[in-house]
Amino acid sequence: MSFIHQPKGRVAQAGPCAEAERQTRIDLAAAYRLVALHGWDDLIYTHISASVPNEPGHFLINPFGLAFDEVCASNLVKIDIDGNLVGASEHAVNVTGFAIHAAVHAARPDAFCVMHLHSSAGVAVSAQPAGLLPVSQHALRFYRHLAYHDYEGLAFTPAESARLVEHLGHSPAMLLRNHGTLTVGRTVAEAYVLMDTLLKACEIQLQAQACGAPLVVPDDAVATRTAEQLYDGGAIEGTLEWPALLRKLDRLDPGYRN
Repeated sequence: MSFIHQPKGRVAQAGPCAEAERQTRIDLAAAYRLVALHGWDDLIYTHISASVPNEPGHFLINPFGLAFDEVCASNLVKIDIDGNLVGASEHAVNVTGFAIHAAVHAARPDAFCVMHLHSSAGVAVSAQPAGLLPVSQHALRFYRHLAYHDYEGLAFTPAESARLVEHLGHSPAMLLRNHGTLTVGRTVAEAYVLMDTLLKACEIQLQAQACGAPLVVPDDAVATRTAEQLYDGGAIEGTLEWPALLRKLDRLDPGYRN
């Protein structure tokens, strides 16, 4: 089975790349490089997408066939909600990534950025019947706000996409059973920081379980209060962390900006 999405057509792109789009491309490329830096990538698979500012129905996604540490601002592919390439690109996109991300972008007006990964810790916790346990402060960020979607095979069909977004609802994050993790952000930074928090929570849970001793779990009142504190009234996450992460990338390799 081919994973390459063959676009139904091409839409001409009007005018030069706007400044808002340029910054989104830089932020999205940075997210790919950070995922690679942490070892959260899966060869050429999984995706992070972002809406194109001031262009409803258009978003950016990685070229299929490039490793995450090869992604840069200029080689991200612009695609519309119907599967058409917008402007010129020598790259194709992954059909699974397009199906999942397009569905989430269409269903969630706040989903500026959608991040989907196959990290080992995320998949391992998704396969546990109880899912993510409230055994760490990181996990409490998602207490009663983490969605789940049962595995149905490769997510190609519109029917499964509809079920996935129904299960996601208004949650900021989801465990796709036997598959991976997904976060939604109002900015690229927010989606990344949420994913970082979720994966740390999964890693902590697995390490705690490996000890074989009973786990200490906060009571519901403490967990609920902590989750509200971490939610912080709905403040956009990543505002302070993101500039620091970009500075780190700039020290290591500023090529993501190209």
